[in-house]
Amino acid sequence: MTARFNPARAAVYALLVLFALIFLIPVYVLLSSSLKTFAEVQDLSKLWSLPQGLNLESFRAAWSGIPEKGLRGLAPNLLNSFKLTIPATIISAMLGSMNGYVLSKWKFRGANVVFPLMLFGMFIPYQAVLVPLTITLARVGLGGSLWGLILVHVVYGIPITTLIFRNYYTEVPNEMVEASRIDGAGFFGIYRYILFPLSLPGFVVVIIWQFTNIWNEFLFAVTTLQKPELQPITVALRNLSGSQIKEWNVVMAGAIIAAVPTLIVYIIMGRYFIRGLLAGSVKG
Repeated sequence: MTARFNPARAAVYALLVLFALIFLIPVYVLLSSSLKTFAEVQDLSKLWSLPQGLNLESFRAAWSGIPEKGLRGLAPNLLNSFKLTIPATIISAMLGSMNGYVLSKWKFRGANVVFPLMLFGMFIPYQAVLVPLTITLARVGLGGSLWGLILVHVVYGIPITTLIFRNYYTEVPNEMVEASRIDGAGFFGIYRYILFPLSLPGFVVVIIWQFTNIWNEFLFAVTTLQKPELQPITVALRNLSGSQIKEWNVVMAGAIIAAVPTLIVYIIMGRYFIRGLLAGSVKG
């Protein structure tokens, strides 16, 4: 028995394919330009054409730099991004988990005021705090250091991580918490043995969210870290473009190198992302 042709469904699929192709146009330009030679990318009439050969020299230049032209490679800065992103992601996730636990399972006076005030931090633009942030980091001895930038991202990440975990823990039955209290578990015991083992979906969402945001962040990094040897890969990618003649094939190759870690995170954990977002959103 053959399926009947459905014009409406066919139109929907055609529209989705069209939108997907439009979305993939920048990706195509990025990949094709990274595989072209400098002479090819200089000719704008060949922007949409495929590279003439498999040229990986642009990736080597982006990774190791071009010393004769004064361009630093991305290799040291890639390590800086890992040193920045991994601790900031883990610390903000753990603090958000603890905050969500307290705000959902330990009722205290003023909780309905503390939670909205905490969420207010999500809506403060980066540009509004650059000057006081720089002054504060300098006064506490963390100015111009990776640890200072880690602290900034942890503080800025607490509102969204708290929101995610608080909504997730709200759906954990209170009877489980009460039973553990009767068995003698205290504040940390309840979290360790009851809430934390159930938190995997929430941690997946928070880790993907925080890792991506911190890895791709540019403004705080370029403002607080002036030493090139400490800057993350997003700032180094800006510097890779040079000041006069821009070798766009090298820049495009550098952009791909900078995007690979977040892509790997999504490949490994992406299938759990939507599941974690929806976890606890529907009772029953």
